Amino acid sequence: MKKIYQSILALMTVGFMATTTLSLSSCREEIEEGNLYTFTGETIEDFLRNREEFSSFNYILQRIRYDKIMASYGTYTCFAPVNEAVQEYIDSLYADMSNPELPHNGMTQPGLEGLTDSLCRDIALFHLLYTKVMGVEMVNPQKENSNFTTMLNRYIDMKASAKTGGILINNSAEITFMDNELENGVLHVIDHVIPRSNNTVAGEILNHPEYSIFSKALYLTGLADSLMTTEKPGIRIPKNSNWSKAENIFVASECRMGFTIFAETDDVFKKNHIESLDDLIEYANNVYGGSADSETGWYDYYRDNGIEVSTGTDFESPSNALNMFVRYHLVNYVVPYAKFFHPKNAAAKAQLWEYLETMLPFTLVKLAQVSSRPLMNRWVANSTLTDRLADYASPSIATVLRPGIMVLDAGVNALNGYIHPIDNILVYDNEVPHGVLNERIRFDSSALLGELMTNNYRCIGGDELKAMNGGKVSGSGIGGNGGIRLPSTYCDHIVIYNDENTEVYYLPGQDVGWWDYEGDEMMFNGVYDFAFRLPPVPKGTYEIRIGFSANGNRGMMQYYLGRTSDRTKMKTLDIPLDMRNSAVDNTDGSPDPNYGWCDYTKTDDMGVATDAIMHNLGWMRSVMCTENNGANLRKDRSVFRRIITKTTLEQGEYWIRAKSMLPDKKNAEFMFDYVELCPENVFNNSQYAEDMW
Repeated sequence: MKKIYQSILALMTVGFMATTTLSLSSCREEIEEGNLYTFTGETIEDFLRNREEFSSFNYILQRIRYDKIMASYGTYTCFAPVNEAVQEYIDSLYADMSNPELPHNGMTQPGLEGLTDSLCRDIALFHLLYTKVMGVEMVNPQKENSNFTTMLNRYIDMKASAKTGGILINNSAEITFMDNELENGVLHVIDHVIPRSNNTVAGEILNHPEYSIFSKALYLTGLADSLMTTEKPGIRIPKNSNWSKAENIFVASECRMGFTIFAETDDVFKKNHIESLDDLIEYANNVYGGSADSETGWYDYYRDNGIEVSTGTDFESPSNALNMFVRYHLVNYVVPYAKFFHPKNAAAKAQLWEYLETMLPFTLVKLAQVSSRPLMNRWVANSTLTDRLADYASPSIATVLRPGIMVLDAGVNALNGYIHPIDNILVYDNEVPHGVLNERIRFDSSALLGELMTNNYRCIGGDELKAMNGGKVSGSGIGGNGGIRLPSTYCDHIVIYNDENTEVYYLPGQDVGWWDYEGDEMMFNGVYDFAFRLPPVPKGTYEIRIGFSANGNRGMMQYYLGRTSDRTKMKTLDIPLDMRNSAVDNTDGSPDPNYGWCDYTKTDDMGVATDAIMHNLGWMRSVMCTENNGANLRKDRSVFRRIITKTTLEQGEYWIRAKSMLPDKKNAEFMFDYVELCPENVFNNSQYAEDMW
């Protein structure tokens, strides 16, 4: 990372040098350095129009009238390719005859004039961001990649060039001169048009011969057909009074759909003695053939439901071993490399891990960050247990039993998702449910909803959301820095029972100091009645816990648990939970009688004894992480985990229903921060304590 910071410093220093001319590294265009690097008082459009070397890109902007946008007030980012780069790109478009149904990519003739309006729109918007992003924001010493959303509502990925130390966009376009600050944002000069694929992930993988074995398996199993969707139909915006209460709120009226593939390259397979598709079929049969065996199997969903694994040639069957192998590599939402882990957790010194649900039914893969690298299914013995008091250091009992599979980089960015390369073979074997996932599993509420990741709402900053919403932000009732209103049909894993009385919001909260685990929260307003689907976990006895912060705007609700979202088939859990009350902070450090809470920093044992008192009352302190307002969540008397039940869960589908118990409180809030599923060997361990993370 030293290299890239040195490059940025050098480029920024050049801005204060005398007016000599500089040549672009790839496209040899002469640019007046004085005009390029000094703050000129120009808008982005002025900058492009006043310099002939950007006339081609400006022509593309003019075709879709975005020259007027780039001349207007705002804080935009423009990645501007010089004329030679644009010419090279449109020549490649016209020469492309790979699609017989759309020869020349639809171009009517060579050159700029041959571009269709649709191509102009895609090219232009893929080079523009809603917010101002300076060079120093494009690199992060904690990881090698960064990621931004363009006005085309598609991701671009940035990383350091191994050759030059500069910044590469989508592994191709390099920023040659950066940080030209203008009246309405910033412009960065690039040496190529940023490449974008209009293929789905299933189509794009065929263009990468390094994945030839995996892609053959993807198509042989028929699973490629399940990765073609790009948009969810039927998103309905109700025409009723509920939607007019927060008229400045951003409404998620469209829902993109996408996928993530974690794939072994042919070289990785060969290192494991797999040199052909037949070899992979044999390998999958050996790994998965006995996974549902009644005595020795570990895939409880198939075993408990009497599903027999096939090692035959019925490759399109979900119970075929090769089909199972491929499914465990697929996630039915978009997960960019740079967003594997929530940035709030890194800032809070929290241990970085997340869980992704795969397309192998009711299975998870774990991602853990170790030495700034993402590792899949890393197995650490006694994970989420400790033999120490509250401490950011790792407990001595944490022993690495399996190092994990590294995700190498951002991989391939396709129309509807990513193909990430991995450095070893990924399987759902016996060690995953009985080792890797034998720990407390925590899902941030937004991580339960793949639509929020695919549409780039999770972790979104307030400035970007404001720009997407025409410069407007929501009122204080749903977060002063902006929120997102979700239609009832937006998320597959949320069911609304009374649409007319339940408002659903996602509040990103990345620019404020809310006392939330990852800074964000889901909020349900009104006389709500809804259910959310729990993440799947290995078979066992678990505590189910809900994380939330209490205040007077909250409501009181009853929880229910069921195997389906049919509320008539759910059972009542616990007594109604009142989210309006906080614990009493006794100055002498004694526990609050209702919650068992006290300021753990005033105790000799860092709160261990009062943790036990709280647990017996059905409560827990929040997790140990520090929000950007300086508050330690574990120390706050209004931030809790409520244990709503202890029960045996099968590996399969479960739903939690929350129903308001205050019919006269029309604006009651159900605040949902995160959910935990904690196995018995953690919450009832006779030797070690559950850690404070």
